[in-house]
Amino acid sequence: MARPVTMFTGQWADLSLAELAEKFSGFGFDGLELACWGDHFEVDKALAQEDYCAKKRALLDKHNLQVFAISAHLVGQAVLDNIDARHKAILPPYVWGNGDPAGVNARAAQELINSARAAQRLGVGIVNGFTGSSIWHLLYSFPPVSPETIDEGFNLLAERFNPILDVFGECGVKFALEVHPTEIAFDLHTAQRAIETLGGREEFGFNFDPSHLIWQGVDPVEFIRAFGDRIYHVHMKDAIVTLDGRSGILSSHLNFGDPRRGWDFRSLGRGGVNFEEIVRALNQAGYTGPLSVEWEDSGMDRDHGAKEACEFVRKIDFEPSKVAFDAAFDKEEQA
Repeated sequence: MARPVTMFTGQWADLSLAELAEKFSGFGFDGLELACWGDHFEVDKALAQEDYCAKKRALLDKHNLQVFAISAHLVGQAVLDNIDARHKAILPPYVWGNGDPAGVNARAAQELINSARAAQRLGVGIVNGFTGSSIWHLLYSFPPVSPETIDEGFNLLAERFNPILDVFGECGVKFALEVHPTEIAFDLHTAQRAIETLGGREEFGFNFDPSHLIWQGVDPVEFIRAFGDRIYHVHMKDAIVTLDGRSGILSSHLNFGDPRRGWDFRSLGRGGVNFEEIVRALNQAGYTGPLSVEWEDSGMDRDHGAKEACEFVRKIDFEPSKVAFDAAFDKEEQA
């Protein structure tokens, strides 16, 4: 059976879940990956209202849509980050509070814990999200950054996320970090260090997204090969490198969609990600979960892009072979 094709609702928070369910069902999606913002999935209400999750399920069922994961990227970002005014725009008011950095970190951690409990109530086993990072701004080591300073950043991951993951374990839910710039793990080596820092606990794995790797020069297939047993969820998202001799890979403080950037996101199949090899690698890794479209393309109408993305994923996905192609020539079987 082909993997379910879902849509991550995060980039559609300006629309209600009722509107999205009707829209994406019409586009041919099998389900939705619910963002924990907008009215798509509100963690506080899921825990406070007895019938909240049942109503969400009923709405999705009405449109023949499934849900396999919820996504808590925004609050997760504030768990390890050095908090500043930017975070106010992405956090619920009750998490931002008075903006005191230590308080925001603590409330964000509690909200991520609550996300695990809310996911359990909804009946899903994956919470996708971010961790943030206290050391991302030290990426370019000048003034020189000591190894001890980087150690402190990873030690903070252990300090703040082990209690969070304890609750995830109690709830039977896994946390899937989207390896991504500004997170504690943003490439293959930092992902490995994050796993080691957390003692290899099974509650912690990855939401694989090739778009954030390819522009860094990291082969997404190598990530799958390295962490096949840790890939708990998959985002289907494309990107393209557009270096032209004037642009830079760090994008020059230019916003997404600016043609002067050195890279940008693209609608599926219109960028540089080799999804053929990704599907083959996912098959080899034994991944059977959803393929969740995360659609971002500043140069394309999003309804057009979402519909063609669904069609693209269905076309590119295939089941692994159950027999070797030359099995007919196996002499032992013929004997």
